[in-house]
Amino acid sequence: MRARGRGSVGTMNKNLQAGLGVLLILMGVVWTLQGLGYLAGSVMTGVTFWAIVGPIIAIIGVLVVARAFRAGQPK
Repeated sequence: MRARGRGSVGTMNKNLQAGLGVLLILMGVVWTLQGLGYLAGSVMTGVTFWAIVGPIIAIIGVLVVARAFRAGQPK
């Protein structure tokens, strides 16, 4: 058996953060499109609240992804 190094935990955290960031970006885009009325079939369709919250969530997702990739770079 190989001993797990500290790098594997860091890589896992980086991948989880990046995955969470991508999920937030996708949710934000979908919510924005629903709020603007481009994606129909939901109670969120045409509601201004989602057109405002969606881009905010997407921006947070971009920041989380950027932070994940920054964590892997040497200082």
